Amino acid sequence: MVMRYKIILASGSPRRKELLAGLELDFETRLLPGIDESYPRTLRGEDIPVAISRKKSEAYRAAMADDELIITADTIVYLDGKVIGKPHSEEEACQMLRALSGRTHEVITGVTLATRQKTRSFASTSRVTFANLAESDIRHYVQCYRPLDKAGAYGIQEWIGYIGVTGIEGSYYNVMGLPVQRLYTELKDFINDDRDIRQ
Repeated sequence: MVMRYKIILASGSPRRKELLAGLELDFETRLLPGIDESYPRTLRGEDIPVAISRKKSEAYRAAMADDELIITADTIVYLDGKVIGKPHSEEEACQMLRALSGRTHEVITGVTLATRQKTRSFASTSRVTFANLAESDIRHYVQCYRPLDKAGAYGIQEWIGYIGVTGIEGSYYNVMGLPVQRLYTELKDFINDDRDIRQ
């Protein structure tokens, strides 16, 4: 499927690397520090992570080789029309988990596929429901797992997901950070479209 391109995962996330490896594709990772991840505050829902993934993609374009296909992604936690980002402290992480406790929120991942010839973006949304979380469980998780690098202050594959998540609508892997089934489908379409153009 992808022999015509060298696949680059433009991410420093070990979770995304693990998930992409699960598709049995050969790829390498590349990371440019300091990419601006701001977005217009008028954007809502899926438009937010898609815009950020496209912005990340543009940052790599100047150094992209003709035979490279770069994958960029961004994941947000979305509650009551607001983005819950990565916490800056343990106390902020606790506050985020209190806000998610007993409620259903959306996890939205925007993905951009890009070569030097073309770009395609898409979004995947999953709905995650938490049980009412005890304060002692929130503090145990934050102190032991320190989820300061995670949107919404949690990793569903960690202890808090085991004891707190009562239901998921949509892709579990999307909640981890990469909707791999959708990505596989989009990659095939992206490359087949390219084949049609060249014939």
